[in-house]
Amino acid sequence: MRTTTASLGDSRRAGSPSAGPALLRPWVLVLVGGAVLWAALTWATIQTGNINLVPSVIVVGAFLGPVTFVAYVYDRAREVPLPTLLACFLAGGALGVTGASILEYRTMIDLGALPTVAIGLAEESCKLIVPLAIFMIGRYRREADGLLIGVASGMGFAAFETMGYGLTALLLSQGRIDEVVKLLFVRGVLAPAGHAAWTGVMCAALWHARLRPGWRSVAIVAGTFVTVVMLHALWDAATTQWLQLAVGAVSLGLIFWRMRAASAEPDAIADRGARPAGRATAPSAAPYATPRS
Repeated sequence: MRTTTASLGDSRRAGSPSAGPALLRPWVLVLVGGAVLWAALTWATIQTGNINLVPSVIVVGAFLGPVTFVAYVYDRAREVPLPTLLACFLAGGALGVTGASILEYRTMIDLGALPTVAIGLAEESCKLIVPLAIFMIGRYRREADGLLIGVASGMGFAAFETMGYGLTALLLSQGRIDEVVKLLFVRGVLAPAGHAAWTGVMCAALWHARLRPGWRSVAIVAGTFVTVVMLHALWDAATTQWLQLAVGAVSLGLIFWRMRAASAEPDAIADRGARPAGRATAPSAAPYATPRS
């Protein structure tokens, strides 16, 4: 069934983040509610010494940052339904972690070492497994859709990876829950500047190229992939916090740049015949609406 541009515009305005108070936006509720739950679990674990609560502390702490950022992007581009987004988060993350682990293990066996470029190449490739499957189906065609799908897959990868790091920190610290919480907090804060930004930008380039086929688009996609792999490698190879923060700032700049650029995409779709010929349509709202305070 074909949806007209007018109906898309109505749905975006209805689901715009400016429709309600700032504090009632979904991503704020997820952040606050998740933080309260995580704090309560951590407090109960420390007070009681109940080791049965530790998995809950790790899981909630690992998922809080990634889920919040996906909700933040979704609040600005709601064309992808939640079931698809959830599947992309879970399947994209699980398959990405699994595939990257195998590739990194084989690389280490074959080379006797694991260069950071190899890590970046393996992980950035494996995070695209589910987004590429959705891209081939061709149901969601806007750049905003691709960016959201990429962010969901990247954040799923970050969540599963952080759970592993949390367990490792627990074992190495001989059960010190404060060390685990510190690691989960830092990784949760930095996740949007890492996996979310890299996979989101890569998928935005793929969906952007679908509307503009040609060698220039192919070059842009290839250049974007090389860029995110190198950013990933620099992040892993950073020997100082300042270098890592610089890489994160560049990565965040790229993802927010693509979010802003995607606001002009409805016109690009129209230019390529997405609107039925001869039918007058109302102007659509931008897929990334600027929230009102």
